[in-house]
Amino acid sequence: MEAKAIAKYVKMSPIKLQPVTDLVRGKDLNEALNILKFTPGKGSEIVEKVVKSAAANAENNFDMNPDNLYVAEIYVNQAPTMKRWRAGSQGRASIILKRGSHVGVTLKEK
Repeated sequence: MEAKAIAKYVKMSPIKLQPVTDLVRGKDLNEALNILKFTPGKGSEIVEKVVKSAAANAENNFDMNPDNLYVAEIYVNQAPTMKRWRAGSQGRASIILKRGSHVGVTLKEK
């Protein structure tokens, strides 16, 4: 049995979220939540929310015991990039890329 949760179109670049997901990959659920709680930065809050959602899915939809869960798979993929323009030098336009992410978590029982 496995429980999944996905957060789509998160307004943060995958480069900023990737180190946070590497911290909790393969860890027990309680240990992963503690790591995310005390990790500074906005990316940890987003990943923590997705892990909690996957834990709630496991407990309520699949009747899994939360004490036996671990983070089997966690990934960050790139979402579509929003392109914005800003006035540049000599009447030109400078592009601003606002990158987005899709964060996915899979929890399994031991």
